[in-house]
Amino acid sequence: MSDPKDGKTIHARWVKSQIGSDRRQRATLRGLGFRRLQQRVELQDTPAIRGMLFKVRHLVVVEGA
Repeated sequence: MSDPKDGKTIHARWVKSQIGSDRRQRATLRGLGFRRLQQRVELQDTPAIRGMLFKVRHLVVVEGA
């Protein structure tokens, strides 16, 4: 697992509305730090974060991996 001090990050942007999504997917978006549409967040590159992004891959765009 990567250490938060490694400096490895992923930039993600929320591009599609959560309306009609499963409540677990909405919770995943909140867990990733998204609060509003078109918001960009910088996340640590860990297997857990990658798994969360995979669950909502139809709602977000990963801009840097």
